[in-house]
Amino acid sequence: MPGKFMNRKAFCIFNLTLCVFAKPVDASNPAKVLLSHGNASVEIYLFGATVTSWKVGGVEKIFLSKKAHLDGSKAIRGGIPLVFPHFGTIPTSTLPQHGFARVSTWSRLDPPSETETATSVAFTLSPRAVPAALAAKWPHAFRLTYTVTLTTDTLTTTLKVENTADVAWEFTSLLHTYFATRGVAHVGVKGLEGASFVDKVAEGAPRAVESRTAVIVAGEVDRVYEGVDDKAEVTVTGTGHGDVVVHRTNLPDVVVWNPWTDKAKAMADFGDDEFDNMICVEAGSVAKFISLQPGETWTGGQTLKTA
Repeated sequence: MPGKFMNRKAFCIFNLTLCVFAKPVDASNPAKVLLSHGNASVEIYLFGATVTSWKVGGVEKIFLSKKAHLDGSKAIRGGIPLVFPHFGTIPTSTLPQHGFARVSTWSRLDPPSETETATSVAFTLSPRAVPAALAAKWPHAFRLTYTVTLTTDTLTTTLKVENTADVAWEFTSLLHTYFATRGVAHVGVKGLEGASFVDKVAEGAPRAVESRTAVIVAGEVDRVYEGVDDKAEVTVTGTGHGDVVVHRTNLPDVVVWNPWTDKAKAMADFGDDEFDNMICVEAGSVAKFISLQPGETWTGGQTLKTA
């Protein structure tokens, strides 16, 4: 691959095939955008602005279910779904689980950015693009901007939330990242030792403090680790696809989730055995609601880095 974009033309002349694959921004398919940078690539569907693939050196880092719906009929099972305006379901809202951002069709902002060090693209969502039945259940004016930035060894996803209404409103948000694994029993999630968490699988959802140096999966796991220091590196190890370090910005909570056998079988868009091929390590701000005054903005994001 050419070391600098100024050499791209000469490189293409001598190797047309590689040049085609190296196209930095490909929006030829109206349903999705493909970014390439060096030996890395990322695929983002406009439906949900959902990242569905991240490859480095041809190695897939992100899990996408073989049964995932990619036609906009329901939320994409896998990738990095965007959670907004709330995580899960809450008593004060009739919105479906995880809100509407992941089931709305976003618009791509032009132009994409291409430099010698990174390639990025941004997407936006406002109420008029939210399905009417869902928008009516959360009648607030807003603007979301989601930026995906790719380098040779990192993937950064950043969400900006803007209150365009004349009254304040509250929200929570999360990046629901599915990591691909070759046997989830070999995976360890490091960097959460000493963090308090809510165990949503145990009866009564008790609170506890993580005592292990690495969180492992040996059954159904659904834990919300709260107030994890932004400076703490959370590392997903033993995936069989290379370790990934999760750097978080303004996302103090980390959710670790694997449905295990019974819940896997209960999901129509998830293979019965696919629980063994994934683990969700989700950076978010979900333990406490964030309040935005009119005109205020909030920004949070993550950088995934190959280790």
